[in-house]
Amino acid sequence: MDTIWPQTLPTGAGPKYKAVVQIIRDAVSGGTLTQGTRLPPVRDLAWRLKITPGTVARAYTVLTDEGLLNAEVGRGTFVAAPVDEEAAFAPPIEVDSAAHNREAQSWRVNMMSPHLPSVGQAALIRGLLADIARDPPSGMMHYPNRTNARPAREAVVQWLADAQVGHLDQGDVVLANGGQSAILLVMQALLKGRKPVVLVEELSYPGFRRAAELVRADVVPVAMDAQGVIPEALARATAQHDAQLFCTSPAVHNPTCLFTPLERRLELVEVARAHDLQIIDDDCYQIAAAKSPSYRMLAPERGWYVTSISKSLTPALRVGAAIAPHGRAAPLRRASEHAFFGLPTPILDLTAALLTHPQLPVLTEQVRTGINQYVQAAANILGGYDLHWRENVPFVWLPLPEGWRATAFCQAAEAQGVQVRAGEEFACREARSPHAIRFAVNAGVKLEAFEAAMGRLRVLLDNPPEQINV
Repeated sequence: MDTIWPQTLPTGAGPKYKAVVQIIRDAVSGGTLTQGTRLPPVRDLAWRLKITPGTVARAYTVLTDEGLLNAEVGRGTFVAAPVDEEAAFAPPIEVDSAAHNREAQSWRVNMMSPHLPSVGQAALIRGLLADIARDPPSGMMHYPNRTNARPAREAVVQWLADAQVGHLDQGDVVLANGGQSAILLVMQALLKGRKPVVLVEELSYPGFRRAAELVRADVVPVAMDAQGVIPEALARATAQHDAQLFCTSPAVHNPTCLFTPLERRLELVEVARAHDLQIIDDDCYQIAAAKSPSYRMLAPERGWYVTSISKSLTPALRVGAAIAPHGRAAPLRRASEHAFFGLPTPILDLTAALLTHPQLPVLTEQVRTGINQYVQAAANILGGYDLHWRENVPFVWLPLPEGWRATAFCQAAEAQGVQVRAGEEFACREARSPHAIRFAVNAGVKLEAFEAAMGRLRVLLDNPPEQINV
């Protein structure tokens, strides 16, 4: 097998990882590398080709995603068997297998944003894209429009069957470039005046504030308790600032993991009706059946629902949706058409096929299973601290013990190869921020690597600096 590897990679042929990919593809197609052949370890091949281990790891990842290679935990990377088309989308046996290992051989674990387990959705998407490329339902020479987007909107309606969003018609759906784009579309459709005011939870998804900045709106935080925003505080803030819009994440609060129960939601709806306040219900982190009605269902005249596939399937496609109150989608459509005409037609076709595919329920259940394995690992290792976590939620909130400030802890964690977010990132600029961190599931590394990262965080938590500076 040594004869297939050149002394050096060819120059001027694009990224080096692509050259490694082509060498392996050629060797497999030419019969030099046969089924079951074990490839060199990443570091050995990197040394032989005089390139970085990361370059080799990336090439192996590309070929593993294609199904040409198969990575096995603790054994190595092997040439895979030819793909059986009938079994191409069969669910894998283990969701924490090395087939979804995006950062193998790496000590560093990035937990800034969720990295979903790869359980077959990549293969499904590749297959659907190939079908669309051969015979695109929307064609390849037309602008996106409401007609060719209809199948995708209908697919979103089917996909949201368990979301408790109230009466939903495909005409209420406006597709967006991910959840953040959907939030911005709602703000563009609703906000009026030279300096509108948007209310957010005192700890909230930073994307609310970023979107508000783009539409030149002021952002005002509203006090919370263990059940979410306090109704009296919302009433005071709305009256004091003449606010037009309240942005909230009641099903899975980002960053604290809290859940706003139905009774509290109904109290907040009363406040919104009394002050003519519109509501954005950001449900992008909901990856299981809804436990309570959304604000769109509870207040159908003022509830705007936002979702995406980023946390349940993949963030790479940037597919999201803004759901207007029934019969009020016209301003949303104008906002999207004036901004970007609509999603590209191949993405519309892919969305329609993906969200109605019979394999989708199996894949999403396996994504949940994989996420819960990692979350449970975090709870097992860090459970002695004030850890806030829930099943089916791909992040954890951790108020820090005395002796640690959030920024200092994040710096210390990064020095230990673990990247986490400080609590201050979820607070408004002038607000008092908590000494807490949020870290997300990174199922792109082996479970063992994730557990090792949790162990390094535990050592830091057990040993706060507690320094007194004079």
